[in-house]
Amino acid sequence: MNKIKLLRITTETYSLRILLKGQLRYMSENGMDVYMSSTPDKHVADMEESQKARFYPLHLSRELTPFKDLIALYNTIRLIRKIKPQIVHTHSPKAGIIGMLAAYICNVPLKMHTVAGLPLMEVTGPKRKLLNFVESLTYWCADWVLPNSQELKQFILDNNLSSDKSKVSVLGNGSSNGIDLEYFSVNPSLLAESRDFREQHGIGEHDIVLAFMGRLANYKGVNELVKAFQILQQHHNNLKLILIGAPEDLNPLEEATDSEIVNNKSIIAVGHQNDVRKFLVSSNIFVFPSYREGFPQALLQASAMGIPCIATNINGCNEMIEDGKTGILIQPKSVQAIVEACEKLIENRQVSERMGMLAQQFVLRNFEQQQLWKAIHSFYNSKSTAQKR
Repeated sequence: MNKIKLLRITTETYSLRILLKGQLRYMSENGMDVYMSSTPDKHVADMEESQKARFYPLHLSRELTPFKDLIALYNTIRLIRKIKPQIVHTHSPKAGIIGMLAAYICNVPLKMHTVAGLPLMEVTGPKRKLLNFVESLTYWCADWVLPNSQELKQFILDNNLSSDKSKVSVLGNGSSNGIDLEYFSVNPSLLAESRDFREQHGIGEHDIVLAFMGRLANYKGVNELVKAFQILQQHHNNLKLILIGAPEDLNPLEEATDSEIVNNKSIIAVGHQNDVRKFLVSSNIFVFPSYREGFPQALLQASAMGIPCIATNINGCNEMIEDGKTGILIQPKSVQAIVEACEKLIENRQVSERMGMLAQQFVLRNFEQQQLWKAIHSFYNSKSTAQKR
């Protein structure tokens, strides 16, 4: 019996090696012939080895670049005709429109697109209309549209982005990749690494550490977080803030925020990290004030490690956090809301620790990685079988 050929396309390798870490390897080890494609970078060789999939370069831009996008479409069509996959599965908006359009033109039997967040949520006017059209065209070309949260699915349906509502489906309980619960668990080795990190950065035994993880971008709410931290410092002299993530060129922070991050000795910016666990273990409260999400892995990882979380009341976040029980949900774009939520958890450590414990239990029950991978694998097989009938 011939193996099913699967081609996964993303805009950047980050999605393949971080957001989908281990998933392509699982498909390869369970009877599929797996290929992957995105804009190439220095991580390609390691990624091919870790994901057990062959990589093909496609130069895709996250920006609107019509001429370059036409070239990318042509090259994607050539790639699909070379590989002849039974399934093309895309992830991220630009890879979605290029990949789904190319797969439709090439008459690929099964075309799937994962929606892990919609930039158009933060846009208005003519640009919003353009992005709506691009997203709708992506969904029209796809056989299946797979939002990674129930709230994101509802947004797609409410805004009529798909003309066929029956093709919009959430796999499992949400998330693009689930979570490796064994990896994201506290152990003696991590505790030792955490102690070393805290000592290196002058974090005392009684200091309270806030943490954020994600792109250091405007839409992630980092400007508001840093302003809130400055206010909190006026009332608490034992606060630290760890920022885990790289700066975002397309959606940069305010100059004042960048300056505060550099000059405030209580803010520790560690940049992008392949292994974030010791930083999470070093933290007491996780703050995630994003404006828009699909189903945030950062929040999932922090919850899995039992860290109480404060997050904005937006899709994805509000599916993971039950306000007042497993965390605190706040209004987006509000410095004061961040301050008030942090004060609640700083002042009542018992409540804070209980929230972290309940959040951890919720993640353990609902988002185990292997179960989601099995669900995706079964989906591939069942839809491929149905397509042949």
